[in-house]
Amino acid sequence: MARAWILKSRPVGMPQMADFDLKDIGDQPLADGQIRVQNQWLSVDPYMRGRMNDVKSYVPPFALGEPMQGGAVGTVTESRNPAFAVGDTVLHMAGWRDEAVVGMEAMPNKLPVDMGLPAETWLHNMGLTGATAWVGMFKIADAKPSDTVFVSAAAGAVGSAVVQIAKAKGMTVIGSAGGAEKCAWVKDLGADAVIDYKAGPVLPQLIEALKAVGKRGVDVYFDNVGGDHLDAALATANDYARFPICGMIDSYNSMEPLQLRYAMRIIAAKIRIEGFIYMDKFMSCADEFYADMGQMIASGAVKARVTTMNGLEATPDAFLGLFTGKNTGKMLVKL
Repeated sequence: MARAWILKSRPVGMPQMADFDLKDIGDQPLADGQIRVQNQWLSVDPYMRGRMNDVKSYVPPFALGEPMQGGAVGTVTESRNPAFAVGDTVLHMAGWRDEAVVGMEAMPNKLPVDMGLPAETWLHNMGLTGATAWVGMFKIADAKPSDTVFVSAAAGAVGSAVVQIAKAKGMTVIGSAGGAEKCAWVKDLGADAVIDYKAGPVLPQLIEALKAVGKRGVDVYFDNVGGDHLDAALATANDYARFPICGMIDSYNSMEPLQLRYAMRIIAAKIRIEGFIYMDKFMSCADEFYADMGQMIASGAVKARVTTMNGLEATPDAFLGLFTGKNTGKMLVKL
């Protein structure tokens, strides 16, 4: 009997376990064009918090009482789609469940077996998080080797990919992470300097980090956090700095408006700030991304660290852990 997590109620502020419910969804018959997939890995991502609100956004909100969606990798066990055979490993968007009946609306993709990568790689560095990092750096920020890059949430899934991509391309990198252990890992990834946002205000630490690496300011700020990190980046930006805005996890569960003390510097420093959704830019450059990221992974320039929680029952805990710093690198659920 297949099981899936549903959204039971729409959260106010930080979601609670009471907002979720694990339900039997039965053994659904396949229609033409569908495949049945036994999921092996599930992804949880901060953007899912926005889908829990009943508001218009770039993806529809989760429907109350219906199975939730998200990235997943699994094996085809039954097929009525000629493009997929039993035994194929597929990436799709019917996560939050152990077995999925997948049609084209869930964007199934057969994973290549000739690259020799673990299946879960397509949920981090070769998947949404790696593509988000790469698209943000090269298609939004137009980053180049001479740039000084500041990365918030540098110990997270996207942030850690940004650190490694930037270093592989010859950039100077300052990362921000929470706590000594995460900061040490970001340094191990190659960051030239790391600030611990839990140790004190971000701005004075960023100023000191810039001095330590011999740079006068930030050319690229890759924003995963918003809040004080974005404000500090505005305060220290060089002329014509570029800010790809990937996420603002500081505000996802907040009921308070975002306040920026240094917003006037957008004018003075001619800063370009651009929010982006990787799918908007990704499809036209997917082959370029796969080739570049595949080479960086093969050379060892980009590595992954995965925080794994086990069992379908752990999925909400894994998701909530994204907002309390439980993950280092990518958070995944292994079934």
